[in-house]
Amino acid sequence: MTLTATRPAARAGRAAAPRRPARGRARRWALYALLSVMSLLTLGPFIAMIIVALSPRGAPTVPVQWPDALTFDNIAQILGASGFAEWTVNSLVYSVVSVVIILLTASMAGYAFAKKRFPGRDAMLWTFIATMMVPFQATLIPLYVLVSDLGGADTFWGLIVPTLANSQAVFLMRQFIMGLPDELFDAAKVDGASELRVYWTIVVPLTKPILATLGVFVFLWHWNDFLWPLVISQSDATRTLTVGLTVLKTEELQWATLMSSAAVSAVPCLVVFFLLQRYLVNSIAMTGLK
Repeated sequence: MTLTATRPAARAGRAAAPRRPARGRARRWALYALLSVMSLLTLGPFIAMIIVALSPRGAPTVPVQWPDALTFDNIAQILGASGFAEWTVNSLVYSVVSVVIILLTASMAGYAFAKKRFPGRDAMLWTFIATMMVPFQATLIPLYVLVSDLGGADTFWGLIVPTLANSQAVFLMRQFIMGLPDELFDAAKVDGASELRVYWTIVVPLTKPILATLGVFVFLWHWNDFLWPLVISQSDATRTLTVGLTVLKTEELQWATLMSSAAVSAVPCLVVFFLLQRYLVNSIAMTGLK
């Protein structure tokens, strides 16, 4: 009788308890407000760049004063400028070819360092990773002399090949592949699969999230690269977009024209990000999971 009488009281007590404390809701809305302000601060320069790029020539610029009207004349002038299309194609070739080769070599090296055992593996890995601590400026002159003596100055192979040894990409691939279960590779070996087949049918499909993430990073690194293309490129035949925009800045151009060129150069980066954002989210969600 006592047990029966206490059950409704307990249920009533649980029903009366608030689902979400008011303090928790206040903290959540404060966090949303803080993130919104930070997002606006981050997007502010980009929005200002777009507005200035669409402003008429001679119009007041942000943040001094908002323009009265917007126009696409500046972007049309940039797209029709001499050399701009060639610079864009060169940047695409430089970025896309580098992404493909780096993803291929980094995934193979990461698989070898993560799942293979051979003499000197750890020493080789950490020596390779130690090169990340050497600034590129310290090796710029010797690298240029070497590539120039080999006939690579003002050529695409001289532009691309020196940037393919990416220790950071190898390290990221190795860390991701280490989380893959060894049973998959053991089962493939029992079935008689060769190393190339194990790599192509197991490593590549399971590392798509990190490959996509790394592909976005490598594309952005090469698309925005300035120092090495500036040194090795000597004509419009191999000059990239970042170097070409610097040539435009040496001329007497208005801010609207310069911002138009910067806005146009940012479009491929945004396209690559939106195409691969699903894999980026999957890569972040799989971090720390086996």
